Amino acid sequence: MPELLTTDAKLRDLLKSTRTIALVGASPKPNRASYGVMAFLQQSGYRVIPVNPVAAGTTILGETVVATLADIKEPVDMVDVFRRADETPEVADEAVAIGAKSLWLQLGIANDETARIAIAGGLDVVMDRCTAIDVGRLL
Repeated sequence: MPELLTTDAKLRDLLKSTRTIALVGASPKPNRASYGVMAFLQQSGYRVIPVNPVAAGTTILGETVVATLADIKEPVDMVDVFRRADETPEVADEAVAIGAKSLWLQLGIANDETARIAIAGGLDVVMDRCTAIDVGRLL
């Protein structure tokens, strides 16, 4: 049953079962948090696909940037989101549409409507947490 994940045990299970991450809001700028998180996740063994309509067609950390989640041509386990909270319900709809398994809203980002959409669509949800911090802490 999809749910809002809050315990270390459930977060650890999610991170262990995840292989491919779509990073929405990926930035080509090395000083941005999304760039550092993407680099850390890659170094931790994850495949990370950057999603950014402005940078589509370029590369970030060796991966080709796509404009939308729908442009990804392979299964995605997790959608990791670096967007303002009010922009995340649309991302949740897209994550459900591509059949992702989980939706992770980065540190400082939480939206109850987004969680409702994702859970109703079969995704586990994490809000207001950093994937890099939790990978480093739990794995």
